[in-house]
Amino acid sequence: MAILVVLYAGRLGLYILINRVIGKTEDARYRRLREQWGASEAVRMFGYFQLQALAVVAFSLPFLALLQNPRPPFALIELVGLLIWIVAVSGEATADWQLAQFRSKPWNRDRVCRDGLWYFSRHPNYFFEWLHWWAYVVMAIGTPSWLLTWIGPVAMGWALLKVTGIPLAEAQALASRGEEYRAYQQTTNSFIPWWPKRRPIERG
Repeated sequence: MAILVVLYAGRLGLYILINRVIGKTEDARYRRLREQWGASEAVRMFGYFQLQALAVVAFSLPFLALLQNPRPPFALIELVGLLIWIVAVSGEATADWQLAQFRSKPWNRDRVCRDGLWYFSRHPNYFFEWLHWWAYVVMAIGTPSWLLTWIGPVAMGWALLKVTGIPLAEAQALASRGEEYRAYQQTTNSFIPWWPKRRPIERG
């Protein structure tokens, strides 16, 4: 369990540090929040980060449930969960890498990434992040604290779909990429990867 957490969190943290923090300006989504909050920005931003701290505690509970598993290690169901974990973390890493490669080219600055996994989903990194939490649910089936593992996929799914994930990312993408991103929205699933559909024909 410790190895899985270190690999998952270490990879994600290193990616964010290199691609979003070191030598980068403040994330545009945070700038938009500051503008929207106006004079109350300092207080509301403080509260926002306190909620994130509470989220860290909540998302630690699935790991605690697995660490208290009384069964012998490497049961078949745990191997099934491990397979889900490998697919999910590999998928998220691939999506992040493809987006970083796309953004590294100056001519793509204001364009929409449709490379690789981004051809099938507008947010494949979010989908695989959410899928990753299901691995712990599967691994903990039949254990006393199994219900705690549901915090991961349920809370993460809600946050990504309704709160800090897709809504903020899409608003920023529309503001910076305009009609090209709107066309992307019309053809490509927002979350679950699938084949894109044709853009509807506009009638005059």
